[in-house]
Parts: sequence; structure tokens; C-alpha cells
Amino acid sequence: MIKTKKTGELIIISGTTCAGKGTIINKLLENNNNICLSTSYTSRPIRPKETNGVDYYFVTHEEFEEKIKNNDFLEYARVRYREYFGTPKKEVIEILKSGKDVILEIDVQGAQIIKEKFPNTLLIFILAPSMEEVKRRILKRKTETQEQIIDRFKTAYKEINEVNKYNYVVINDDIDKCVEKVKSIILANKCRVDRIEEMSVENEEEFMHELLMDKDFINLKIDYGE
Repeated sequence: MIKTKKTGELIIISGTTCAGKGTIINKLLENNNNICLSTSYTSRPIRPKETNGVDYYFVTHEEFEEKIKNNDFLEYARVRYREYFGTPKKEVIEILKSGKDVILEIDVQGAQIIKEKFPNTLLIFILAPSMEEVKRRILKRKTETQEQIIDRFKTAYKEINEVNKYNYVVINDDIDKCVEKVKSIILANKCRVDRIEEMSVENEEEFMHELLMDKDFINLKIDYGE
């Protein structure tokens, strides 16, 4: 008999700017009650159409720094425009203990910090088909200044050079196919040997004796053909 671990899997999904991470994650969450997206904390101002506690937990710089002192984060960083972003420790661990998988949508730096603390974390990197496609998607949004776009591209090139630190890389040239690939990776990851918590194997001599005494086995006829 084989008994596997009941705890959930920690899954990190990173990727270059405009690679479609958010869309992929939303599709993974559809009709799947056994997987959750961790909501991060941030010190940046809330934007129109965003909801506190859904998109992020929005806090002040002082509140964020107090949480750092209290060791409330699995990882955190001060990134673009000097704003804080962090992954809550208590919420993530509680979800994992309940048996559900947790997805973290974080950058390369945060992914490596988490991997050091939780070596079995599954790391998946999403790539856009090309940087030319990234440029097209950014310009289409018309939401950022020229300086912000250049900053995004610089970050993207740095992150691509860190891809070899991930377990899997998936190119998002077709959203539905990309989602299916990620689903397959997550499913395969659950079959790791280290997920086995307990394994009991029948005594070989006893089993073979019972087999030789089994009437169905004794009367078994095998046709090997001519």
C-alpha cells in the first residue's frame, strides 16, 4: 500500500513582462478548487479597478516594514519605484497544510529565495514567443511611459538569463496549449518519489507461496502461439 503526503504543492510562476502569466494563472484556477493563488502585500498605491485583498493587500510603507520586523514574509523585495512587494508566510503555510496547492506569481529574485527555504518548490518560467512580441503587447496597452517601458525590457533580459534556475520553461505562443502544458507539469510534479510518505510491500516469500497455492494461478493457461 502506498500513502502519499497530504500537504499541497508550492508552485512559482514567473515570466518576462507581457508573457501572459496572469491569464495563464486565471485559467489554471478555473474550476479547480484544489489550487489557490497567494495574494501578496505591497506598499504601492492601489490602482483603479483593483480590490484590496484580491489583487494585493495594500499597506503603507510603515506597515510593510513592521511586517518585515515580525518575519511575516516568505520573501519580499523593494522593486520598481522603491515600492515593497512580499509573500505572506502564515497564509501560504496554512493553505499548504490544508492540502491545497498554492501558486506564487513572483519574480526571479523572490523565486530563488523561496526555493532555498522550500527545495521541493516547483518553478515554472513563462516566456513570450519573442521580445518583438513583448514590445507589441506593451505598446498596445498604452499605459506606461517610455522610461517605464525601457525599464521593463532591461528587467526582462536579466530574467531570461536566470531561466536555467527554473525547473520548466513554457513558451506562450498559444494560450490554451500553454495552459495545458503547465497543467501537465503540475500533475507530473505530484508523482515525485519524495511525495511518498509510506510504502508497505507484501512479504515476498509469503506472497509467492500464496501465489503458487492459488487455484486460478495453477490452472492458468497461457497461449504462446505456434
